[in-house]
Amino acid sequence: EDEDEEDDGKPKGIAHLIEIENPNRAKPVTKKASEVDVNQKRELSRREKEEIEKQRAKDSYDKLHAAGKTDQAKADLARLAEVRRKREEAAKKKEAQAAAALAAASKPRK
Repeated sequence: EDEDEEDDGKPKGIAHLIEIENPNRAKPVTKKASEVDVNQKRELSRREKEEIEKQRAKDSYDKLHAAGKTDQAKADLARLAEVRRKREEAAKKKEAQAAAALAAASKPRK
């Protein structure tokens, strides 16, 4: 019983003497409210800069595309013109057929 009481109070080995600190662990840096400068501009990270540049490039391309200056826009406009031409031809053909059918219907039968 005397040995059990002694073990409770004393740590075993030398583990309690060694302090282990992980050098990769980031230590939290605390600043006082009076030390923080709210007017200071913070520098953008690489990812934020890349994202902004990507958005600018997309906006620029969209603007050129809307103006019809990109290769894709030119191809789209050419395809659209072809579709319009085919639709006009189909409408004229349908109109001619309708006129022919009306003329045939109004002809007296013998």
